[in-house]
Amino acid sequence: MHLVHGCLVFLLTVSTIAAQPTPKLWTETDRTYTLDNLKRTRDALTRETENLTPAQWAFREAPDRWSIGEVVEHLALWEIIWAREVGEGIGNKPQPELNQTSRPDSYYKEWIMEPAPHNAPDFAKPSGFIDGKNNLTFFLRLRNQTIDFVGKTTADMRAHFERTATPNPRNMHQVYIFQWGHVDRHLRQIAKIKQHPNYPQASLSAK
Repeated sequence: MHLVHGCLVFLLTVSTIAAQPTPKLWTETDRTYTLDNLKRTRDALTRETENLTPAQWAFREAPDRWSIGEVVEHLALWEIIWAREVGEGIGNKPQPELNQTSRPDSYYKEWIMEPAPHNAPDFAKPSGFIDGKNNLTFFLRLRNQTIDFVGKTTADMRAHFERTATPNPRNMHQVYIFQWGHVDRHLRQIAKIKQHPNYPQASLSAK
């Protein structure tokens, strides 16, 4: 009788532990951090570009350099790419154990902001066919969709990883670090374009 009672107590304890939800690795602090940086970089890009003239949008430092319009189009294209990557990532089964071999968040912050040039893949190169402020409209529509999603999702962004055979895969929280950090990187590029001695002045530009 005592043995049966002990077995029942053991099974009840195991069942109770199994029924408890697994704590999320992606905390509300992580969510707030991601939202704050997605909004911060969105607003910074808006401030830097919303009042540009057509000449300023189209100005190039050199024939082989991107205009501000092309930079912002490039950013919008990447917003689509990031969203696709996150969608695929959270569609995979959670693999929290991969955090044991993934790089720290700081690695991704430092890499995206390093001064060395990065070469955009062909699928993220701007077409240059979008006029002026329409590039900002393109970006904002996509960024606001991401912000809305991050604010509502119940997915554990530190337990879902990208599909990769590398020994250091990124979790989805780290993908978001790349997403907002990418805008920070190109805000630096936009500032450099504006500092060029031949950059058009608003008072002299065609309206």
